[in-house]
Amino acid sequence: MPDQTTWYFDPAGHRLIQEKAPGAVALPALDGILDTGDTALAWAVDDFGRTTALPPPLGVLRPGSVDDISTVLRFAGEHGIAVVARAEGHSTSGQAQAPAGIVLDMRGLNAVHLVTADRIVVEAGARWSQVLETTLPLGAAPPVLTDYLELSVGGTLSVGGISGATHQHGLQTDNVLELDAITHDGVHVTCSPDTNPDLFEALRAGRGHHGIIVRATLRLVPAHTHARWYRLRYHDLDTFLADQRTLMTEGRFHHLEGQATPEHDGTWTYRIDAAIYFTPPATPVREQLLAGLADQRDALEINDLTYHGFQNRLAPGVELLRTLGPWQGPHPWLNLLLPDHTARQVLAETFSTLTPADLGDDGVILVYPVPRSRIRTPRVRLPEAPIVFLFAILRSTPPDDATALNARVQANHRVQHRATAAGGTVYLGAIET
Repeated sequence: MPDQTTWYFDPAGHRLIQEKAPGAVALPALDGILDTGDTALAWAVDDFGRTTALPPPLGVLRPGSVDDISTVLRFAGEHGIAVVARAEGHSTSGQAQAPAGIVLDMRGLNAVHLVTADRIVVEAGARWSQVLETTLPLGAAPPVLTDYLELSVGGTLSVGGISGATHQHGLQTDNVLELDAITHDGVHVTCSPDTNPDLFEALRAGRGHHGIIVRATLRLVPAHTHARWYRLRYHDLDTFLADQRTLMTEGRFHHLEGQATPEHDGTWTYRIDAAIYFTPPATPVREQLLAGLADQRDALEINDLTYHGFQNRLAPGVELLRTLGPWQGPHPWLNLLLPDHTARQVLAETFSTLTPADLGDDGVILVYPVPRSRIRTPRVRLPEAPIVFLFAILRSTPPDDATALNARVQANHRVQHRATAAGGTVYLGAIET
């Protein structure tokens, strides 16, 4: 229902009010709802990271249409008001907050406008789970999906979108065919590699600095019905990295990721998570997939899932964390990209001082390689190396433990400094430059 309230912006007090005051300027009529209540403002200053305490916005707009976004951006530009889009709020460093500005709640703009065998057109507030559930009945799927599917399309396209499929298909932003966006002067623009290409390049992984994505046309590829998930275990960092390079280079698996885990006795263990998709009666050939690898073969785990079940594999764990409470605590995450020639050094130096307590109860460390040539999104800063490793330290912190949170944020700063000194770059992290 449209907001029947007439809103005014009071420049002197830099606030939104509902009654005319000297010098106040009326906002144009909106199709959606502008909310300045405590609940809405609390939602707008809370994100998944919970590491950044910024002042609240003036209000939250739940757009009733794309025209609302144009209207607000135009008005905000004229009056010096910051506007930031937010959907699921999975940012980790306050990127979706707008101190003394307006936050656009994009979750309601989530419609699917078209789906065919090779593409889907969706609004930016749609979640990847919704996209996959729409495309799978047609036997198709996006080539690159986030590990956690309950993120918004617009949100991940604003940062890149990396996953275990990136070694074959690049980032999610490399698989976009067309974008609709509202520029910061309120103009609705359609862009693609051939139409307004400069804006197309600026929007993908552009952190919202060049406009707000409102609709995306995404590439689809044929999807199998099943996935076979191999878990390969290692005690040695060099062997773990070498086998990952082999699997990446030879492209044996559709999905390739890895984890490093500190043990309580001071040692480290490593695991490659690799999956191949198939449709029965065809089945993967284990001997071919694992030939020449140096994993601890007696510790090998193999699990068969549906294709959807594998892509949604994090859902049960996340639900458990929500129930137990850790999901609601701070998550000081750091995501780096390391050049292959210094990756081993950075990892070994970091692991030499990192303990299970430094990660938190549900913390995870991801390590996996991608060919630099697969990532074609210009806004993503990449190390100068043919192979780059994602190195993600995904820490957690108990709620209300400011001391632990500060210690883990500072530890991330030190790791980031070590990585950038060795030629690495920040994908998402404690200090984004």
